[in-house]
Amino acid sequence: MSASGGTKAIVAALAANLAIAVAKFVAFLFSGSSSMLAESVHSLADSGNQGLLLLGGKKAKREATPQHPFGYGRERYIYAFLVSIVLFSVGGMFAIYEGYEKIKHPHEIEAWYWPVGVLVFAIIAETFSFRTAIKESNAVRGKQSWKEFVRRAKAPELPVVLLEDLGALVGLILALGGVGLALITGNGVWDGIGTLCIGVLLILIAIVLAAETKSLLLGEAAGTDEVEKIEKALVDGETVTRVIHMRTLHLGPEELLVAAKIAVEHDDTAADVAHAINAAEDRIRAAVPIARVIYLEPDVYSESAAAAGVNPAKSPGGPSTDGAH
Repeated sequence: MSASGGTKAIVAALAANLAIAVAKFVAFLFSGSSSMLAESVHSLADSGNQGLLLLGGKKAKREATPQHPFGYGRERYIYAFLVSIVLFSVGGMFAIYEGYEKIKHPHEIEAWYWPVGVLVFAIIAETFSFRTAIKESNAVRGKQSWKEFVRRAKAPELPVVLLEDLGALVGLILALGGVGLALITGNGVWDGIGTLCIGVLLILIAIVLAAETKSLLLGEAAGTDEVEKIEKALVDGETVTRVIHMRTLHLGPEELLVAAKIAVEHDDTAADVAHAINAAEDRIRAAVPIARVIYLEPDVYSESAAAAGVNPAKSPGGPSTDGAH
């Protein structure tokens, strides 16, 4: 994901959510609708989440230091994880509490045209934000399904905005349904039920976001396509004859670490090996530009050692046996 694409989607969502939050809160003041209060807090929480994503993106651009030699790229994952916590605690739990209180102490909705009008406005604004997120995501997701994109994306911003906007749209429909049923039946309990549904929805989305960003925080390997490109780039068929084993790790969404043991001929000189390593690094960077940190270890491959299963540890893109002396 390009940084510009993610930033554009975040800014669009931030602008929409701030406008919607103000409109919803005004509607709550005039109507007393708990759905409106829950939705205003939801939009305010979403605005804070977009602020966190922008802050994380800015902090991730800091230069590497002796204390953090691989840089700060993974700060984007930390702030995305914080978004899931905010969405769960501020958005989801507050909505459940407010819905419970409204069911326990229902009252009729006053000035019905305020919540209905604001909800219609909010649906239009959220649709614009969601459309922007979809457009920016389509530019980078390739042939992946939406589920695969959310699960496999190494840059967290677009999946976060996508899920937030989707949750916001569904939440608005639930709020509109709750308010509508409350107006039709004259029973404010329906407003509380709609608010409860919004809370459950937000908590489910927060759990999905937390699970995906946790995986990124722990450290994910390069995707299958990138691994294949790196393997192909490593082997030149002359000095480097095969990849014995390899490890990859995302240091950030747009920075990849590659560590590999490569096979060279036993009679190659040190100068030959050094030249082959430098050439292999250049080929890797040309094939996968985000592979910025590369460590290559030369060794002599042995068919008999590989058959005996020496060091059978598996790794993404590497054979199941080492085969090195």
